Amino acid sequence: MLDAHAHLTDARFASDLAAVLERARVAGVTRVLTCAEDLGSSEAAVALAERHPEVRVAVGVHPHRAATWSEATAVRLLELARQDRVVAIGEIGMDLSGRSAPLEEQERALRAQLALASLLEMPVVLHVRDAGARLRAIVDESVVWGPEGAVDPRLAGMVHCYSEGPAEVAEWVRRGLVLSFAGTVTYPTSVRLREAAAAVAEDRLLVETDAPYLAPQSHRGRRNEPAYVVETLGAIAGIRGVSAPTLGIAVDANARRLFGDRWGT
Repeated sequence: MLDAHAHLTDARFASDLAAVLERARVAGVTRVLTCAEDLGSSEAAVALAERHPEVRVAVGVHPHRAATWSEATAVRLLELARQDRVVAIGEIGMDLSGRSAPLEEQERALRAQLALASLLEMPVVLHVRDAGARLRAIVDESVVWGPEGAVDPRLAGMVHCYSEGPAEVAEWVRRGLVLSFAGTVTYPTSVRLREAAAAVAEDRLLVETDAPYLAPQSHRGRRNEPAYVVETLGAIAGIRGVSAPTLGIAVDANARRLFGDRWGT
């Protein structure tokens, strides 16, 4: 079992992270991907993973923090990405909700980090909010197309906290991306999201918490944590008509395939 996206360096985990990870272990979660938001959290995440062997890391600059992007940041991220427990570049992407950096700065940071991922041959963790079509157009700059889709994607990665509907599933999958579903899929109003979770192919599916955000329905309104990914996995298994253990095995295999040898077994 895994949690494909969390923010373990968030201040809300500062006082009890060891207990949080122990609860995850008891729940059967053996890998947690902690994702950075800027250079400082990238460095903190790498240090955290050195202390906790179950943690893997994505380093990068979030669209909220795109104004901090610089050549010096790129150089340091390149150094960090070579650490043994760093498996991806992220959380990067685009956010048009009105609460992020100006679009020009977001695109500058995004393109630079896509290039960094390509240079390192590492997958990316994509943040996509109200920006699916625009971000897919940028992804297309990194894809070689064939008659049946992205036959030679120079970009691999996951769309974290998938929030579009079933129609957009195919748009991401044909570009070579994996879709990760968070606790939002358990919310009563998330009908289209559940339709999307039913539509995505099993080998293109991941599950996550986005902890400390977006706790699943039974914990909604409280701090989220990696152990709660079990509820999300169970909900998606029910939607798809399979058992949670069966889906868990498939999701684990998907993560190993996406993140490579550094992910571990």
